[in-house]
Amino acid sequence: MEQERLYKGQQLPLQRDVEAISIPFGKSVTIAEDSIVSVMQAKGSTISVTHEGRLFLIEGRDFDALGLPALPRPTLSPEASEEEIEQFVWDQLRTCFDPEIPVNIVDLGLVYGCRIEHLLTGERIVTVRMTLTAPGCGMGDVIAEDARRKILGAPQISRVHIETVFDPPWNREMMSEEARLELGMF
Repeated sequence: MEQERLYKGQQLPLQRDVEAISIPFGKSVTIAEDSIVSVMQAKGSTISVTHEGRLFLIEGRDFDALGLPALPRPTLSPEASEEEIEQFVWDQLRTCFDPEIPVNIVDLGLVYGCRIEHLLTGERIVTVRMTLTAPGCGMGDVIAEDARRKILGAPQISRVHIETVFDPPWNREMMSEEARLELGMF
């Protein structure tokens, strides 16, 4: 079974304990082996599932717990150029989805910018400026934690800071044309 063949509501028994991100809190929790989870959305390199009435995000490296092939954690060679590091960050952001919306956060227009800083120690810190579709959106912590974990796959990056801002406020005109087509918002 491949990730693309999963469908909403499909129930799967966990084949081992798995670390998941609790939605909307963005905290890591462990769901026990043999627990039954129900698929909500399978997009990018994560799968949103429900378990005991709560929503969780499972990362690609843990897909084997669902009986699927695990996805390797994206990384970069130690010799990667600055351009390759920045491209890696943007590529990882494009694998992040609001667990309730089937469009990545870059195409949704939620990411306003990305800055990579070099410290005197040689460390790199990535700061991502992003917003949410609404100030009261409960998915901000989950999206931020998902982005942070994925970006930290590059050994050249020491820390990731996700800065959530609301100015300018998000509107549907910020979405890419592909995102508007996907969501039926022509």
